[in-house]
Parts: sequence; C-alpha cells; structure tokens
Amino acid sequence: MTAQAAHTANLTIVVLQEKEFALFRDLIYRIAGISMSSAKKPLITSRLGKRLRHYGLTNYNDYFRMITAADGKAELQMAVDLLTTNETHFFREPKHFDFLRQHILPTRKPGRPLRIWSAACSSGEEPYSIAMQLDEVLGTAPWEIIASDLSTRVLETARNGLYPMERMLEIPPFYLSNYCLKGTGSQEGSLLIERKLRERVQFMQYNLTETPPKLGEFDVIFLRNVMIYFDPDTKRQVVSRLLSLLRPDGYFLVGHSETLNGISENVHLVQPAVYRKI
Repeated sequence: MTAQAAHTANLTIVVLQEKEFALFRDLIYRIAGISMSSAKKPLITSRLGKRLRHYGLTNYNDYFRMITAADGKAELQMAVDLLTTNETHFFREPKHFDFLRQHILPTRKPGRPLRIWSAACSSGEEPYSIAMQLDEVLGTAPWEIIASDLSTRVLETARNGLYPMERMLEIPPFYLSNYCLKGTGSQEGSLLIERKLRERVQFMQYNLTETPPKLGEFDVIFLRNVMIYFDPDTKRQVVSRLLSLLRPDGYFLVGHSETLNGISENVHLVQPAVYRKI
C-alpha cells in the first residue's frame, strides 16, 4: 500500500450502527445526565471517530468495550470530554452582564466577598468575562469566582487562559486593553488573560448530576446553556442541588433559551433568564 493509500484508509469514516449509538447514548446519560437524540449520531461519529482511528479500531463497539473496561478510565474521560464540550464565548448573552453591573453589584452587602459560581464554565470564557467586570466595578472590594465543568480537557484550557486571537472581537475594548495580553513569539496569534485574573478564578471538575462539594454559599450562580441537554427529571435534580448553595435572595442565571418554569418552585422570575431564590 502506498503512503497516500494508507493515509486515505486512515481517514475512512466508520459507520456508527444504531445499537452502538444506543450504547454511547445510555453511557453519557448515566455519567452526565445528557439526553442525546438520534440527531446526535453525526456528533458522536465526528468526535469519537478520531479516537477509533488513533487506536486502529474498525467499529464503535470495540471502542465502547475499551472505555468501559477496568483499565479504560483515562480514555473514558477523553470520550466524555469530547461528547460534552459545548460552544461558549466571552460576554455571551450581554444582558446578563448588564444585569450583573446594574442590579447585582450595586446591592452587594459590604464586609463579605461577593461569591459567584460559573457551574458549566466550559473553556473559561464565562468566568473570565465575569472576573473582568468584577475587577472593574468592585475595585479592591473582595470577590470570589468558582468555575466548574465535567470536562478535564476544557478545564485545562480555562486554567491556561490562552485563546485564539480572533476571540478578541468578543471582548469590549476597555477589557481587552486592561485584562488581555497579545501573544508573541511561539504564542503569536493567541490572546492571554492577564495573570491577576487567572489567579482569582478557581477552576474545578464537577459533574452536575452529583452532589456538589462543600463550597459555601454563593450570591450568584450561572448555569447557562447546559440544561437544554437534560431531560426534565435531571433538570429538577441539578437545579435543586445548585440552589442549595445559593443564598436566600441570590440570583440564578440560565441561558436565554432555557427556563426554570416547572423545574423549581424556590425561585421567581426577575427578567428573562434571571431568577431570584425565594
């Protein structure tokens, strides 16, 4: 076989059979509470196909056996990371940041740190956006941000705070000039979040379907654009767990395509996608 032929063979797309899809669908539901319809078959094929090629496997059933074996925990985490990584942006859904600036920060109680939890932080753009605003508005007043995600891969990106330069278009000019550094040399074409912000955001792995660690109470919890992947039962359980760590009168923010209507009776709607704990 020629080198070109071998390369072509390595790029051959392995078809994901319906029974194999069911195995991964049930697995990701058990682990992360994420419901995948048949429309997600192309996503599994595109994201896990590269792992089949890496190991020279010819079907998804063999890969499933690999990741569920006793010695397959590292590859299982890789598969979970690939299947649960979601799109995110700096200052996504700007109305939330307007609300934070205009309504939450001015009414904070002095004498204690303002505590915010970004509970599905992905690769870090959300908590760093929050951190930029807190640093600007609060100055020397104390604040804390905890940021968590299921995926170890995106958490590594988040801790590094290094992003492609094109992401600068998402960041307001004031924040860009005060909190971001332009990469040079080997980092040319990259954008680095300034160290003082990186050191103030604490990143941790957390599975939303599990009991949360003892993190203390928060004034604000962001849980945006992740509940759309949960069924109603899972939504209720996840929201209940997180609300247990929200102070009375604290704010709970969800994505603008999401709602807590019928999910929790312990909050009331303040404005679209912004709730307050009763």
